[in-house]
Parts: sequence; C-alpha cells; structure tokens
Amino acid sequence: MAADNLTAPLGAKPKADRKKRRFPFGLLAFALFLIVGSTVTAWLSLVDDPHGGEPVATVDIAPTLNKSPSATVDVVDIPKEPPAPGDGTADDTGDAATLGDGSVITAIEAPGENVAAAEPEVGPDGALSTQPIPKLMEQGRNGPLPRRSVDGSRPFDLYSAPISPNLKNAPQIAIIVGDLGLSQTGTQAALKKLPKETTLAFAPYGGSLDRWMQKARTGGHELLLQVPLEPFDFPDNDPGPHTLLTSLAPSENLARLRWVLSRLTNYVGVVNYMGARFTADPKALAFFMEDVGRRGLMYLDDGTSPRSLAQSIAHATRTPFAKSEVVIDASPAAADIDTRLLELETIARTNGTGVGVASALPVTVERISEWAKSLESRGVVLVPISAVVRRRER
Repeated sequence: MAADNLTAPLGAKPKADRKKRRFPFGLLAFALFLIVGSTVTAWLSLVDDPHGGEPVATVDIAPTLNKSPSATVDVVDIPKEPPAPGDGTADDTGDAATLGDGSVITAIEAPGENVAAAEPEVGPDGALSTQPIPKLMEQGRNGPLPRRSVDGSRPFDLYSAPISPNLKNAPQIAIIVGDLGLSQTGTQAALKKLPKETTLAFAPYGGSLDRWMQKARTGGHELLLQVPLEPFDFPDNDPGPHTLLTSLAPSENLARLRWVLSRLTNYVGVVNYMGARFTADPKALAFFMEDVGRRGLMYLDDGTSPRSLAQSIAHATRTPFAKSEVVIDASPAAADIDTRLLELETIARTNGTGVGVASALPVTVERISEWAKSLESRGVVLVPISAVVRRRER
C-alpha cells in the first residue's frame, strides 16, 4: 500500500474500493418486511372483521316510508286489568261509538249477554228478595260484589221490581231519591212516606246499609247505589273516600269502584254522585262503564252535567242506561218542587217516559208523597227506574 502511493502521480487520488460503496438492498428489504408484518399484525388485533377479504356486494335501497301519505297507524290502549269479572271469555262483537274527541269505544260481549232478560225474582207473595242471589254474587276483597251469572242472568233483571202489564204502555215516570243511609232519621222517613214505586239510591258511606236495604226491599223499592265520581272543582269539592279520579290509573279506579260496589247488595245499578269531570273524560268513563255493564248493572246519569259522555259510552258498552231530565229539588222550596213534578208529567206525556232525581230532604219526601197519590188519575204512572230503561230500549 505504501509503495503504490509513492509511485502514483502527484495530484491523482486513488480509486475507492467498489465493494465498500455498494447500496445495501438486502438490509432495506428486510426493514420493509418488518414494517409490513408489524402493520398486518396490528390490523388483525385491532379490527374485528371475521369476514374481511371476502367478496362484498353493495345494493342501493331507496327509502319508501314517506311515499304513501295515506298510510296510518292506529294506537289502541290495552286495559291493565281483566275487564270481565267472573267466568267466561270476552269476544269482540263490533258495536262502537265515536266520541267528540275522536275516541272510539268498542263493545265487548260479556258471558251470556245474548240470553233473554230474566224476570224479576220475587217471593210467593210478590215480595222482593232481601238476600243476595248466590249466582249473582262474587266475593271481593271488601265484601260481596254483583256479577252477571254464567247463564246470562243480571242483577238488573233479577233485583228489579215488577210492574203490572197494563202499565207498560202508559206514560211512565221514574223518580230516584238519593243520599239515603247517611241520616238514620231521614232514611226512616223516606221509607215510611215514599210510594214503593220510588227508586231509592243509597250512599256508600251510610251506616247499617244492609239493614236499610232489607227494609227498603221489603217495602217494594228498587235500589241504586251512588258512586262518587270526580267533579271539576276537586278536591275543594270532595265527594268522599274512594272517589274515582281521572288522574288515577284504571287499576286504581277499578279497586275504588269495587270497594263502593261491595257496600250494598240487591241493587239494579249505580248512579253518579257528582262527577262532572269524570263523566266528561272518555277513557276514564269507558273503563268504569265497561265494568258496570259486564256486571249486569244499569247506569243512571243524574243529568246535572251537560258535558257527560255517559249516554254514548253506555250504548257502546251495552250498559242499560237512563238519564234524568229533571232535578226535582234543585230549589228546595215546596212550590218549586211541585212545579218540577208537573214538568216531569209533561215530559212523560210527550216522550212516553220521564225521569227525575231528588235528595231525601224532608220537604222533598213530603211533596213527592202528596203528588203521587193522584198521579194515576191524571193518566200517568209511577214506576221503578228499570221499567223506564226497558221502555226506552224497545
């Protein structure tokens, strides 16, 4: 090496060794292999795609939901409680009523509903029953409850008071005197003075109701039970404990209704006590009315609320129904009561039937008693409420 350098021309640089200046292609290839391998390993560990690498077909699907503007979806409320008490299974028969707010109430057939109405059950001497008929009773949490029997018999039929066949075509008036059972003295006076054709309505809060029921039935009276329903000014105006409210769930209102219904026996139906808000609410009233009708009871609307939907809902649920045209003692003065009774006569002559409601005030009981004594001589008859219901259903 030293000799070569000494013999080389001045200014000339020795040529570099070619082996030392070659590009390291092998090292680069190895580095690329490591990078690609690391990338693939990371992808497989982080991405969950078991079908990766398989062929994929893509299809465009055009949205069509809004291309049919006439399509509608119906929303149906399902009751939270079984609607039918007692035995049997309900079947939809198609009767319905459309209310002002668009709600549709559909009737559902109860067990034995299409069986012909039974005759009132009376004793050999014509006396009304004073004990519950076993087949029309079921045991509830708070006491016996009325029910339609499996053979179709209804409390409305078997507990009703019969009328003479020759009175069925005459102008008929039914008068319902309510608030009985609250005052022992007032209840005793009503039972003593009112004619037996007067229908008596008992409050569920009265004392000794079973004893009063037996006395009333022995005297020939048909009975109703008052059900406390929510008024518009509730709770400032409170009908009492167990009032049915529009704000409650149907199951809670049903429990309250069952408490009320268990307070008395041998009645043909129920009548509202207050209830202007409740009877204007289609959902709350329909659930209530369906249970009343399925038990074989009638419903009387006392006529005090112009917003009541009771008539249309009773028709849809096949609940026997009547509505009062006159509040006899809206003004509790003797002269005004007499005027109202004469008005009721005019309604009966015009329409064939008339219904009036009253409270068991001493003056009211006295005026009705006097008025009824000469009623038939004027060509009009006093009948229990069930007779008017049947007349209006003909």
